[in-house]
Amino acid sequence: MSARTRISRTAPVALLPPAVFAVHQLRYVLAYGSGAGAELQRTGHSYLHSVVPWIVLLLALVVGGFLRALGRAFSGHTSLPRYTLSFAALWLACAGALVAVFICQELLEGVFATGHPAGWIGVFGYGGWWSIPAAACVGMVLAAVLHGARWVLAEVARRRSGTRVICGRGVSVPRPVVFASAPLAPLASGWSDRGPPRLGGQSASGYPVTRPA
Repeated sequence: MSARTRISRTAPVALLPPAVFAVHQLRYVLAYGSGAGAELQRTGHSYLHSVVPWIVLLLALVVGGFLRALGRAFSGHTSLPRYTLSFAALWLACAGALVAVFICQELLEGVFATGHPAGWIGVFGYGGWWSIPAAACVGMVLAAVLHGARWVLAEVARRRSGTRVICGRGVSVPRPVVFASAPLAPLASGWSDRGPPRLGGQSASGYPVTRPA
C-alpha cells in the first residue's frame, strides 16, 4: 500500500479523536455553563490538557492530507471512491460512534480518575445525557466534513480532467482542439466531379466538338 493510499484511508479515522474531545467538552459546557472548567478540574479531567497537543497534531495531519489530495485533484487525478452511505446514514453512524466512545471514556475515567463518579452515574448522571445531543451535533459536522471533502476533490478533478489528458507517467498535456472546417467548393480546390469533354464527340452540354487539324 502506497503512502498516499494510507493517508487517504487514515484521514477519516484521525478526525475521530478531535470529535470525541469536542463531544466531551461540549457535554460539560451544556451541563455546567461557565462553571464547566471548575467541574472538569474537580472530577479528575486535568489529563485532558496533555491530550490537546496531540489532537492539534492529528488535525494538522488531516488538513495536510487534504491539501495534498487537492493538489492532485487540480492536476486531474483523484483516487477517492464515492461513499456508499448517504449523508443521513453517515451522520447517524458518526453520532453513534461518538456516543459509544464517550461512554467508554467516562467508564474508564470512573475507574482511574480521582473524583470522577463511577458506573453509569458517571456517564449519564450530573448532566451526562447532554452527550447525546452533543454527539448528534458533532456527528453532523463530521459527516459534512467527510462528504464535503470528497465532493470537493471529485468536482475539482472532474473539471480539470475535462480540459487535460493524463499521460502514462502522470504528465498532463493539453487536449488537442478539433476545429470543424466547412468543405471547399470543388473548383476552389482545383478539382471537379465532371471530366473534360471528349474529342470528336459531343460535350456534356450536347454541342459537337471538332478535332483540331
